Amino acid sequence: MKVFVTGASGYIGSAIVNELIASGHEVLGLARSEAAAKLIEEVGAKVIKGNLEDLDSLRNGALQADGVIHTAYIHDFTQYQKAGETDKTAIEAMGEVLKGTNKPIIVASGIPPKNNGYLTEMDIAPVSPRASESAALALAEADVNASVVRLPRSVHDKQPKGFIPFIVSLAHKNGVSAYVGDGSNRWSAVHRLDAAHLFCLALEKAEKGARYHALGDEAIPFREIAEVIGKGLNLPVKSISKEETVQYFDWMSAFVEWDTPATCRITKEKLNWQPTHIGLIEEIQQHYI
Repeated sequence: MKVFVTGASGYIGSAIVNELIASGHEVLGLARSEAAAKLIEEVGAKVIKGNLEDLDSLRNGALQADGVIHTAYIHDFTQYQKAGETDKTAIEAMGEVLKGTNKPIIVASGIPPKNNGYLTEMDIAPVSPRASESAALALAEADVNASVVRLPRSVHDKQPKGFIPFIVSLAHKNGVSAYVGDGSNRWSAVHRLDAAHLFCLALEKAEKGARYHALGDEAIPFREIAEVIGKGLNLPVKSISKEETVQYFDWMSAFVEWDTPATCRITKEKLNWQPTHIGLIEEIQQHYI
């Protein structure tokens, strides 16, 4: 297949590109800068210059390809609403040219919090400023072969990127590893390479309207994460109040208390997918502290 990948030079997208090429697919990667274009070309993919606000570049990429994997997102948490609107418009633009073709588009989304119990692939995500999932499923209802891969709070690898390395840096800065309240809220996690493999399987099997969960760890209490960080850095571990959350966790304060346990049994069964890389706790111990 010829696959158009947005976010092709990014943390998750670059791993997907490598996985696709290793599996014999041809890749067209969206690049918003010369530096991104160089990274994409170096791994053997072709470049389409553009960005999420350049809708013509998105339509062009989707038209040329046999399938699309959409992982690009503007991670500006100071303009979260705007980022969500931009993403929704981008997904709709690609969907316009895919309608009626049966070409698959796989859209990256997030594991949302649930009021009680573990989130399954059958659960509908609540309304959120990040409209990736709702936009993709709206395409599926409009005769586009669209599906969703939900990613957890932590997508980890030995590269120090994402939420957890930032939390480690906060422990360094504050001289204490903190959690909020009793720290019983749970985070799910997945290794970056396991997630990349799942995106490729979702593309190849292409079930319209499906929701998949990329999970290696289904539910790690946040207190356990804080304790591992504290032990590794030889720092005290401390509970902080809700009122202290913003001061300690900065922009992450809006997400750190989320309780996002989830399961991936349906995903494993449908796609014959099995995570094989190390879990989050081991990743922290080996590479982050």
